[in-house]
Amino acid sequence: MIKRSFDLVVALLVLLVLSPLLLLIAVLVRCRLGTPIFFYQERPGLKGKPFRIVKFRSMRVGQNAQGNSLADDLSRLTPFGNLLRDSSLDELPTFWNVLKGDMSLVGPRPLLMEYLPLYSSEQARRHDVKPGITGWAQINGRSAITWEEKFKLDVWYVEHQSIALDLKILFVTAKKVLFREGVDAQDSKIMPRFLGSGESGVDE
Repeated sequence: MIKRSFDLVVALLVLLVLSPLLLLIAVLVRCRLGTPIFFYQERPGLKGKPFRIVKFRSMRVGQNAQGNSLADDLSRLTPFGNLLRDSSLDELPTFWNVLKGDMSLVGPRPLLMEYLPLYSSEQARRHDVKPGITGWAQINGRSAITWEEKFKLDVWYVEHQSIALDLKILFVTAKKVLFREGVDAQDSKIMPRFLGSGESGVDE
């Protein structure tokens, strides 16, 4: 109850205080990338129940001006999209998911629905809590660690979650975002795709 109340208050304050910035980014996305302005995708929430996450779109649509499909994600990235990702500004609309109750401020990051059958029983415990905008794995390596290490950190958070730990994670996250710590080209652009058993490919 305390965690949910904290989530509600912070998410509402962020959306209200940053509403001018949200509007500005929406206009810039429309001008630089066109429509749609927002990126929606089904992600697994608490107990793996799907919900629609919302972010600012940071990639071009999957076709070029001639209507031909763009073969890979790298060809869809633009300097403006990279800036949104590097600064985490593309994540601001996700506070709406927190307000709705789909997500929490802190928790394991919501990944892709297709990953659900690939988790071990231990790794699947990351879905015993609501997914978060930031989490224990995000402040302890982010893209610099393997999927297995990330999932171990996620499960550790599930076992040790507390308001004090959440506050620590939020503080460290704010510090990393403000000072751009732990952000590199791979982290802000293309993430490895989890294929199970330590394998990886490409993920958006």
